[in-house]
Amino acid sequence: ANTSELVDYITQYLSSIRDRRVIPDVKPGYMKDLLPDVAPTEPEDWDKIFSDIERVIMPGVVHWQSPHMHAYYPSLTSWPSMLGDMLANAINCVGFTWASSPACTELEMNVMDWLCKALGLPCFFLHYHPDSRGGGVLQSTVSESTLVALLAARKDKILQLRAELDQDVDDSVLNSRLVAYASDQAHSSVEKAGLIALVKITFLPTDEQQSLRGDTLKQAILEDRRRGMVPFLLCSTLGTTGVCAFDKLSELGSVCEEEGLWLHVDAAYAGSAYFCPELRWSLEGIEFAHSFVFNPSKWMMVHFDCTAFWVKDKYKLQQTFSVDPVYLRHENSQSATDFMHWQIPLSRRFRSLKLWFVLRCFGLKNLQAHIRHLLESHIKTDPNFEIPAQRHLGLVVFCLKGGNALTQELLRRLTRSGSMYLIPAEVQNKRIIRFTVTSQFTTAQDILKDWDQISKTASTLLAEQEHVTFWDQLASQTSTGRRVNKEL
Repeated sequence: ANTSELVDYITQYLSSIRDRRVIPDVKPGYMKDLLPDVAPTEPEDWDKIFSDIERVIMPGVVHWQSPHMHAYYPSLTSWPSMLGDMLANAINCVGFTWASSPACTELEMNVMDWLCKALGLPCFFLHYHPDSRGGGVLQSTVSESTLVALLAARKDKILQLRAELDQDVDDSVLNSRLVAYASDQAHSSVEKAGLIALVKITFLPTDEQQSLRGDTLKQAILEDRRRGMVPFLLCSTLGTTGVCAFDKLSELGSVCEEEGLWLHVDAAYAGSAYFCPELRWSLEGIEFAHSFVFNPSKWMMVHFDCTAFWVKDKYKLQQTFSVDPVYLRHENSQSATDFMHWQIPLSRRFRSLKLWFVLRCFGLKNLQAHIRHLLESHIKTDPNFEIPAQRHLGLVVFCLKGGNALTQELLRRLTRSGSMYLIPAEVQNKRIIRFTVTSQFTTAQDILKDWDQISKTASTLLAEQEHVTFWDQLASQTSTGRRVNKEL
């Protein structure tokens, strides 16, 4: 009965979510007064617990599934995804080795191959291919995957350097010479990976389309080599967080191959677009990649967490993360895939079930239709606004022509209203507002409604600004007149 009641509540929550305020009107610490100071000694009645969902939890929830949620990037869910996780939670296996749950490992390998083929990725990322040494694995986040790629590339380069040297040098000395690269539009997780690994990351300037180019990378590599540094990795981004810009992969890939760098490709948001062949133009050069990552948990209606990460050479992962205690060995250790050697944690969940359910329940044809399913035309016809960066996929960025302060104030007013959620970014010192469709429930009418509010709020703000400017000018003229009269 408790299960069915909660399932009914979830159904009601999602079906009426457009009626809820998108962002909560609470202050830090709001929950302290709503909860007792200590956990209950005796078990509590389910009805009391159930009623506290609305009393305690919902007042502090940002409703990511709301059709008026336009901040960050999509974080979609669906019934097949939720049902897959329900089954995974019931099974509750800890799939660190093949032996700990063969189905957990093997479904993941098969589904990752399905996904690799559906996105048009190279065959060297496949588990089941005669010419492949690679494969795919589900990680928790793109941030973690970026760190995994950096650690694997670092280990590979240190082993290369050690083989080239006659004397025995400590790894920390070799590590201090390493340098990795990313564009100045790359996600902050690249910087964090460098901090964790104690590796220098150089963020390179982009062109007018916020795209990193091959010549820029080449010059940086040559300069660092002259300084005695050892370049070892590039993190290239397809669909940057700020404006959904695309690094020039074909140029960067050839430079990485010439210079012996590991090419890691972060397509966290844009990856789902590659279901559609006509949207694969930015994948040109993917044949140079050593690793590739994207988030099915953004656009693909598979709920968080679910990150698809592929590597060209699984042995370079395994030489980085392998440990071999007796209690983790099994009779198929040599022939089976043990994903504990592909990641930072030992334990792992049965994430592939929800991905399997979604791929089968929707089919590739419906997933393609979902991706192709904007606001941009309305912004272009409004004289108060400009679009400072080209639109790609489902992200539109815009700002007021009046400058950064006005754009920031517009964002503040829209956010305070609670009826929609937007966040800022910066493009070449220009403050912008990001608008992305993040909910499976968003309709054309929802977008029109939100644009109407954005436009009206902007008009009110600009009218106030003109009013203030008028009185300031009048006061200035009056003050000047008084001063002139006094002087006369």
